[in-house]
Amino acid sequence: MESTASEMNKYMLARLKGNPSELYSASAHYISSGGKRLRPFMVVKSCEMFGGTKIKALPAAASVEMIHNFSLVHDDIMDNDDVRHSVPTVHKSYGLPLAILAGDVLFSKAYQMIVENCSKLGTSDSRICEMVSRLSNACVDVCEGQALDLGIAFEDRFIDEHEYISMISKKTAALFGLSCALGVLSAPTSREEDVFALTQFGENVGIAFQLIDDLIGVIGDAKLTGKSVGNDLREGKKTLPILLALKISNNYNRDKILRVFASRNASSTEIREAVKAISSLGIEEAVRDNARRHIQKAIESISQYDDSIPKRKIIASAHFIVERTV
Repeated sequence: MESTASEMNKYMLARLKGNPSELYSASAHYISSGGKRLRPFMVVKSCEMFGGTKIKALPAAASVEMIHNFSLVHDDIMDNDDVRHSVPTVHKSYGLPLAILAGDVLFSKAYQMIVENCSKLGTSDSRICEMVSRLSNACVDVCEGQALDLGIAFEDRFIDEHEYISMISKKTAALFGLSCALGVLSAPTSREEDVFALTQFGENVGIAFQLIDDLIGVIGDAKLTGKSVGNDLREGKKTLPILLALKISNNYNRDKILRVFASRNASSTEIREAVKAISSLGIEEAVRDNARRHIQKAIESISQYDDSIPKRKIIASAHFIVERTV
């Protein structure tokens, strides 16, 4: 995964250059700070499963990662966050107007990656059209998911698990499904049923990814995450770990959690007590088990394919997602 990430970074940074230079510097801000590049990895391995090569997959992989980074830039603006990946957010580093434009550049470049670079590598026009169509649909899903998340935050009620999964299926899982679909479409010998199967794989992995991300947002180690303990509690995010904790806790623990929920003035001691209360309820194992069930669904969706190194690696990346702590 590390070698793919390194190659991916070089590929994207080489294509995020131009004038004015500050605009492109802002666009490349998060890419330059590193990252696991899970989505590009899934593009590459999905392509390789059907006889494609990393070279064939790179444009689509860059496209997905640029859309992901576009969403991060705009999410940070909406949440007014100060830090991401242990570096100042784009709007804090470059100002709000340029940050908005940086996100727009990333969004536009994502389409450019596919239309210009896939054509040069011999991808057929019909496949390029399908790739662009799927990219557009996934972008709409991401925006709808983010809007649902914003709406949920302002409601006076706590949503149920079904509503939460529906929201993250759009906000997060759509881009993981797209990653696998574009990888398959980048391979010369793939079929429509292969696109469907790998999309199902990616979407289930994406749900698992967000489940663990939200778990880390509550009980994650601040030294590893770069965010304060119980960050999602303080920000009032209605994520599954918090929803489950409120559902099964007694009045005493529920009061501890609600006292700090969406309270910017909550003390560090109060936050730690709330996190301790959540941890005592077995929430971590419940959320990880939920994520593991989605990973099992993902693996079952590609069970018809022969064993291969790319298949093993994409499954290994799915297992990594569930067990990670950062």
